[in-house]
Amino acid sequence: MDLGGADNAGMTSVPVEGARPSDAERDRALAILRDGAGSGRLSHDTFIRRMNFVLRAQSRAELAAATRDLPRDEPRAITWLRDLIARIPRLTLTPRATPVPRPGLALPKAGSPTVRIGRGPGATLRLADISVSRCHAELRHVGDGWMLRDLGSMNGTQLNGQRITTPVRVRPGDHIRFGAVSYVLTWTDQP
Repeated sequence: MDLGGADNAGMTSVPVEGARPSDAERDRALAILRDGAGSGRLSHDTFIRRMNFVLRAQSRAELAAATRDLPRDEPRAITWLRDLIARIPRLTLTPRATPVPRPGLALPKAGSPTVRIGRGPGATLRLADISVSRCHAELRHVGDGWMLRDLGSMNGTQLNGQRITTPVRVRPGDHIRFGAVSYVLTWTDQP
């Protein structure tokens, strides 16, 4: 079978760009133009002019010229990969922070009155931080120790990293937090 002789004299090789476009290729070009007009990249007049050009196009190169400056739909594999990457949680690397020492909060002497903690003017321990409620919490001496109670604060009171909802006993060395303000409990120095 000889493909290069006189038998193939009537067949000529046409470059892909010069080939006549199919109806599906025209439809894809029109879809790109519609998206361009819908997204505001093309004015109405430009859309009509290019649409007529696409409908009369004699080659694939003419179709490409009509849509060259507009974004095209990505292949499904690329769209799928972008969606997959978007679903993966982003990792951020931050240097390990050195722990900042918490200031100490001395427990009053036994028998002292209740200590009210908050941002409001009636607080015994007044904290000027926006995360602290006006009447945030209280420390009350009960029996042989101190109890910490949250007073319905917005951002909560924590003892050793756990939010408290009922009165709890506290001791020196405990970490307490009122909103974003934290302390380490210590004993009052006895004279």
